[in-house]
Amino acid sequence: MEKFNLELGGKKLEVIIRKLAEQANGDVLVRYGDTELLATCVMSKDEKENADFFPLTVEYEEKYYAAGKIRGSRYIKREAKPSDEAICNARLIDRAIRPLFPKNLFREIQVIITVLSWDAENDPDLIGLLAASLALSISDIPWQGPIAAARVGKTEIGLILNPSYLDREKSQFDLLFAVTRESNEILVNMIESHCEETEEKSILEAVDFAKKDLQKLLDFQQEIIKKIGKEKAAILPPEKDIELEKEIKEFLGQNLQNALFPASAEAASFAEVASATKAESAGKQKDKQARTEAMDNLKEELLKFIEKKYDTPEKIKYAKIFLENGTERILQENIINNEKRPDGRKLDEIREINCEVGLLPRTHGSSLFCRGQTKALSILTLGAPGDQQLLEGMEIVGKKRFMHHYNFPPYSSGEIKPMRGPGRREIGHGLLVEKALLPLIPSSDEFPYTIRVVSEIVSSNGSSSMASVSAASLALMDAGVPIKKAATGIALGLMTDGSGKYKILTDIQGPEDHHGDMDFKVAGTKDGILAIQMDVKIKGINEKILEETLEAAKKARIKILGEMEKVISRPRPELSPFAPRILTIQINPDKIREVIGPGGKIINEIIDECGVQIDIEDSGMVFITAEKETAGRKAKEWIENITREVKAGEIFQGKVKRIMAFGAFVEILPGQEGLVHISQLANYRVNKVEDIVKIGQMIPVKVIEIDEQGRINLSLKEAQMKK
Repeated sequence: MEKFNLELGGKKLEVIIRKLAEQANGDVLVRYGDTELLATCVMSKDEKENADFFPLTVEYEEKYYAAGKIRGSRYIKREAKPSDEAICNARLIDRAIRPLFPKNLFREIQVIITVLSWDAENDPDLIGLLAASLALSISDIPWQGPIAAARVGKTEIGLILNPSYLDREKSQFDLLFAVTRESNEILVNMIESHCEETEEKSILEAVDFAKKDLQKLLDFQQEIIKKIGKEKAAILPPEKDIELEKEIKEFLGQNLQNALFPASAEAASFAEVASATKAESAGKQKDKQARTEAMDNLKEELLKFIEKKYDTPEKIKYAKIFLENGTERILQENIINNEKRPDGRKLDEIREINCEVGLLPRTHGSSLFCRGQTKALSILTLGAPGDQQLLEGMEIVGKKRFMHHYNFPPYSSGEIKPMRGPGRREIGHGLLVEKALLPLIPSSDEFPYTIRVVSEIVSSNGSSSMASVSAASLALMDAGVPIKKAATGIALGLMTDGSGKYKILTDIQGPEDHHGDMDFKVAGTKDGILAIQMDVKIKGINEKILEETLEAAKKARIKILGEMEKVISRPRPELSPFAPRILTIQINPDKIREVIGPGGKIINEIIDECGVQIDIEDSGMVFITAEKETAGRKAKEWIENITREVKAGEIFQGKVKRIMAFGAFVEILPGQEGLVHISQLANYRVNKVEDIVKIGQMIPVKVIEIDEQGRINLSLKEAQMKK
C-alpha cells in the first residue's frame, strides 16, 4: 500500500494505492475529509467488432452504507437503479475524461466510481472526477490525462475553493469545472454550474481563482504517475491505404462539399435530393432532413462502390472513417477560413424564433418554443403541497416542489426506436433545465403550489435542452406562476484547426454539433447566468475562448428574450380556471392533533365532506387544495372553527353533548366543548340538569372563564341575560 497526501482548500487530500481491484487495469482510493471513493477502470483485450464510435461507459455508484443509512421500501433494501443525481455525476465525469482518449481507440472501456464513505460535508462528485483521472492515469489504458477539478463558490467573504454543503447554500453560484494542461497552460475541458443570475466576469474570476490549486493538483498527480504508473498499451494508428483514399476522393469529387454546403453545388449531385434543381437545393440548405438525406445517399453510394470492388469489412470500415474525417475537415475549413456555415447563417446568427403560449385548452399552462427546426412543447401542472416529490438518496433526504422533466421521443429526430422510459441524456437535460429555472421560482410562502413542467421535444436539430429552458419559462408565465424573470438558453460551438485558429458559433445544430469541438450551453436571464454546461472534443479551451463564448452567449440570450417578450412579457395575473386553488391557515401547532382527530377521523371527515386535499406542516401551516374555491372555503371555515382560540365573554350557540350530575358539556365549536355547571343553568337553584337541558339540544352559552388547564367554563343564564 502506498499513500500520497496533498493540502487542498485547507483540507487533506489522500490518495491510497493498495490494489483492491487488482484485476482491473487501474484502481485507486481517494479520500477528502471523510468522504472516500474507489475508482476502477477496465479495458477489453480486443476492439469492439464493427465499432464506429468510442465505446466508453462511466458508472457512478452511490451506496447507502457510505452515509450510514438503510433505505428503500419495506421489502427491498439493496440499492436499485441509480438516482438522478448519480446519473448526472456519471455524465459529468464522462464529459471530462472522454476527450482525452485517442481517436482511433475502439476497445471497450468502463470506468466505475463507487462512493464508500460520505461525511455530509464534502461532495463526492468532485472527488470522483479526481479518482477517475488517477485510475486512468496509473493504468495501462491509453489516456492523455491527468485532469484536475475544482469547485468554486462565492459568499459574502469572497471566493471559496471546494466549499462545503453549508457554504454552497449561501453561495451566489456553484461552479464545478475540470482542466487539463498543455505547454504549462491551463485548458478548461468541462464546466457544470448553477448560478443566481451571475455575471460573466464572476465566472472568469472563479476560474482564475482556482488556477494555482489546479496546477498543484496536476503536479501532484504527475508525481504519482511517475512513481507507480504503468506503461500505456500501444494503440497503433490504422495504416494509411493511399490507394483506397485516392479512389474514395475520385469517387466523391465535389459531392461531399455539395452535400454539406448545397448552395455551392454547380451540377446535379448526391446533394440535390431527388430531381431538385440547384436553386431548390440551395433553398433547402436550412432543412436538416435534406442535408441528412444527401449525406446518407452519398455514404450509401460510396459503400456500395467499395463493397462491389473489394467486399472486405476492413475496406468498408476504412471508407466510413475516411468519409467521417473528410466531413469534419470540410466543415472546419469552410467555417474557419470562410466563416461559412452549412445553413448559410453568420457565425453569431440565431435561427428564426417563434413562440406560442396557451396552446392546450385544459392544461394549467403551455407553450411552444421554436428555434429553427428545434421545437420544445412545455406543459405545466400545478398541484397541492402534498404532491411534492419525496427524495431519498445517499446524500439527499427531503422534498422537491419544482420539477422539470424532459422527453426526447424518437420521432423528434425522424427515427424509430423502442420507448423504454427516460435515458441518461433525458434525465441529465431535465435536471439541467430544472436547476437553471429554480432560482426564479417563487418561494412556497408566496406560491404554495407544487410545480411540474414537462418539455416534449417534438422536433430536434440542435440544443433542445436550451430550447426547453425557454419553453418552460413561457409555460410558467402562461400558468400565472409569479416567476421573477423570463429565462432562456443558447448553445455555442467551436471549430479549431489545430494551429491556433478558431471560430465560435452561436446556436449550433446538426453537423456543427457532431463535428464541432465544443458544446457550450448557457441559460440565464437578461441580468445574469443561471446555468452552464460545457464539454469539448479537444483537450480543452483557454480563458480567451471561454470569455468570448460567455459574451456571445449573453448577446444571444438577450436577443431571444426580446422575441419571447413579444408573446408574453410577464406572468398572467390569474391562474388557469382548471388549476386547483390553495387556501392557507396558520394554526397553533398544539391544535394539529385536534384537526387530525383520533386515527385521522376529523381530517378525513373534512376531506370527504368538502372534496379537498389537506396538508399540515409541523409549524401549524395548513394548506387546503380544492378544485373549486367554494369547497376550499368550506374546509377552511371548518378548520378555523376547530382551532379557534375561544375567549372569555364570547357567546355561542352550542349543542349539548353529555349530561352529568354536576352540569352539561356543550360543544361550542367542532371538537371544542365547555362545561355549563349546574349553578350556571338558571337564576334559581336547579335540582337536576335534565330539568333545564336535554342531550342534542341547541342552547346559547357564554364563555365565563378559561382556566389554567385550558378548560372552558360556560354559562347558560348569563347568555340568556345578555340576549
